Amino acid sequence: MSETLNLEKWDVLVVGAGAAGIGAAIAAARNGARVLLVDAGPMVGGELVSGIPVDGCLSSRGEWVVGGVCRELFAECERLGGYIGPINDYRSLHVVAVDPEIMKVAVVNLLSAAGVALRLYSYADGVVMDGDRLRGVIVVTKGRRVLVEAATVIDASGDGDVAVAAGVPHEIGDAALGELQPVTLMFRMIGVDGERLLRFVRDHPENAGLGEFEGLGLDRRQCAEALYRQGLPKVFLVGDGPLMRDAIARGLLHRSSMMGITPTSLARREVSVNTTRVGHLDATDTARLSSAFADLVRQVWDCAGFLKACVPGFERAVFSGLAPRIGIRETRRILCDVVLGDDDVALARKRPDGIAKGAHEIDVHLAGTGHHRRPIQGGGSYDIPFGMLIARGVANLMVVGRCMSATRIAHSSARVMGTCLAMGQAAGTAAAMLREDNDPLNDLRALPVDRLRARLAAQGAILEGTA
Repeated sequence: MSETLNLEKWDVLVVGAGAAGIGAAIAAARNGARVLLVDAGPMVGGELVSGIPVDGCLSSRGEWVVGGVCRELFAECERLGGYIGPINDYRSLHVVAVDPEIMKVAVVNLLSAAGVALRLYSYADGVVMDGDRLRGVIVVTKGRRVLVEAATVIDASGDGDVAVAAGVPHEIGDAALGELQPVTLMFRMIGVDGERLLRFVRDHPENAGLGEFEGLGLDRRQCAEALYRQGLPKVFLVGDGPLMRDAIARGLLHRSSMMGITPTSLARREVSVNTTRVGHLDATDTARLSSAFADLVRQVWDCAGFLKACVPGFERAVFSGLAPRIGIRETRRILCDVVLGDDDVALARKRPDGIAKGAHEIDVHLAGTGHHRRPIQGGGSYDIPFGMLIARGVANLMVVGRCMSATRIAHSSARVMGTCLAMGQAAGTAAAMLREDNDPLNDLRALPVDRLRARLAAQGAILEGTA
């Protein structure tokens, strides 16, 4: 029996309201498209509102490589009093720290100002194809099933749900080993004495990840001293350092390679903590992902206790919040016209068809205490090609964000939020430009990349001039 669906028509449909989807929706709307942004959750922002710092905005050299919508989000956070800014971890990264509660407001403000229509508590449940064109996406809400027709669809779902439904090929994790990066749950603690924490790292640098980027030109102890002088509690404790290693051996902590501590509010003396992990889990399996939640919460509570008991600066700290959802590093990687390769990332390759930049280190978390980390050559940046966004075999579907087209190693760098925001801005801009051209086929491959690059540069994207 045929199904009767409600029908809606939009210029651009964006599925997924994380960093990539937000960048896409804002850019498309600002460039004149009627945009519907759909997300299965109760709020927008994805990992932007989890407490984790925004990686990938600056290179290991400290050079900004992402502009546009991303920088506007930071400016709005600053206007609202929730922006700390770039921090050098004196390991290999410059991250951008923000207050996740303020970021929740900033994201909504920018979406509203751009005129993006928002549909929460709604998920993609299939597609309708017309030859090689994606005619529309079936969106399920409470009590309704809607066929959302759009000239261009942008899959920013994280898992590539739309692309998979459209028959686009994909890979998942490490196929040979059957491995996926572990999931995590961020949490925050308030009332932290940041100076005391930094003094501990300065005096005991063997407990922290320091000096992994050779371009710093500093040894471990010098890095610890520079971190202390910087004065912001951005600390990367390592699982093979004596502090964490002993706690793991005594059963005080779960097995983890690291504990990333980042300031989220200087006024509240609050930090976020990134350390929990459950491995050997395919996060596209909802039952298994749900079953991991209780374990992650237990790990959070154990870690909060460890920090208070064992880490100077946390003696009077109080648990202040959990991320709104489980953080997923890796599921499906959708295969698009171009696949970002290992050497593209590692060797900081530039391309004439680049529409965004990435600069985060190669960063593969393993189950337990394993962790493969490597800075980009020279601490530089690499280009994201336009073809990496265009889904194979489909004329009007783009894929951005965590489900991007990349090898597993390349993906481990490009999956971070700064890069995803830049990719999203490029996709949304491309979709709006196709609408301007009145192309009846709406074929993304017909859009001249030089025109797209010029539009992006005019709207603040960084495409040239970086190492």
